[in-house]
Amino acid sequence: MLDGITAWAEALMGMPWIYLIILGTAVVDSFLPLIPSESLIIAGGAFAATQDDPNLWLLVLAGACGAWIGDNVSYGIGRWGTGPVVRWSLRGHRRERSYRWARHHIERRGGTVLVLARYLPAGRTATTMTMGVVRWSHRRFLVFDAIAVSAWSLQAGVLGYLGGRIFQDNPLLATALGIGVAVGLVFVIELVRRIRGSRQARSGVPVG
Repeated sequence: MLDGITAWAEALMGMPWIYLIILGTAVVDSFLPLIPSESLIIAGGAFAATQDDPNLWLLVLAGACGAWIGDNVSYGIGRWGTGPVVRWSLRGHRRERSYRWARHHIERRGGTVLVLARYLPAGRTATTMTMGVVRWSHRRFLVFDAIAVSAWSLQAGVLGYLGGRIFQDNPLLATALGIGVAVGLVFVIELVRRIRGSRQARSGVPVG
């Protein structure tokens, strides 16, 4: 069964339109975080380490372009659908917490938050939509988001590639390693965010 999955993955990664698939999934994943576009980029990087196709740099470019387009769609949804977006964001504790965190930190350090939030699936969507809601400068958004998606896609591709170099005979294991490291990075960022929020709360600083 594992051999069959590997063969299917090799065939998928060898398709000429794999770059369009990655671009499309990255677009949708930016405002509907249900499709694991990062995992697909990591898998592509793992196969790129031992095969001629796909090309690592084209994978990274496709992922970054798709994420940039998707983030701008999310920003537009927030900007032109402010009322419904705010009401939707305040439904459910987790969703409300992400929205309030994003709004509070955007007002203090918008560009930095945009870059860091790209690594947090729920925080990513909350941040880009909230930036639209608060009318954060779209020109600045375009610049900072280009930095964010480039770093995000490059990190995913390189993680997969390094895993592929380590486990050259098992690209699926290399993919799993890359995804594990990426999840670990998300955990660390979230842990640091919670610790800082806790300290601010104890010191009397509002955390949103």
